[in-house]
Amino acid sequence: MPSDITGNMLKAGAAMLGFHREGAGGTYSLPALPYAYNRNEPAIDSETMRLHHDRHHASYVQKLKAAASKGGGWTKKPLHEILASLSSVPESVRAAVRTNAGGHANHSMFWQIMGGDGGDPSGDLAAAIARDFGSFENLRTAFNNAGAGLTGSGWVFVTVDRDGKLGIATRPNQDTPLMDGERVLFGNDVWEHAYYLKYNDRRADYLRAWWSVVDWNKIAERYEAARRGALTI
Repeated sequence: MPSDITGNMLKAGAAMLGFHREGAGGTYSLPALPYAYNRNEPAIDSETMRLHHDRHHASYVQKLKAAASKGGGWTKKPLHEILASLSSVPESVRAAVRTNAGGHANHSMFWQIMGGDGGDPSGDLAAAIARDFGSFENLRTAFNNAGAGLTGSGWVFVTVDRDGKLGIATRPNQDTPLMDGERVLFGNDVWEHAYYLKYNDRRADYLRAWWSVVDWNKIAERYEAARRGALTI
């Protein structure tokens, strides 16, 4: 039987992969960064990481808690199910839930797939990228172009279905493919708060630099979880 410390680490790891039922029963929490604020430098400066995680993401969590405090059957669902069935959320809080549940899910994924050393994917994930995009370079180019071309604030995602097929999607604001019953393999935040301190209005430069901090091991774990039907957020 694992020690309390080991058990907590295993639970934290599962939660960050999206295997947990975050939000079930109306409980929400800000996940800790799995690395230091400066781990993604020079691509992303430590002050941006601190503000982005400790203030922006925390705000989504607090506002989602406020919406959940009003009660309703939707609060008993895990986060990914709430997002997939927003029409079941009372109209009085639906807009708040859409924004803040989406922001919570998007950012929880975002922290987990960074903190790496970039490079190229490998194994089954690399094979899927080659199959669906022709090459990793093709994927990176299409992803960067989609993110740079998104008007206003939003996200660019790589989606994955249960057969392992990949695609690229963009969403405005804090919307997510989870709202359409899809699964997110990884994604990048192109709100200005994600990059403005370092890059100002040069979003394309940020998108190119971001690949140097991707953690392909984490993304490969998410890919296998999606194929098993176990990936949630």
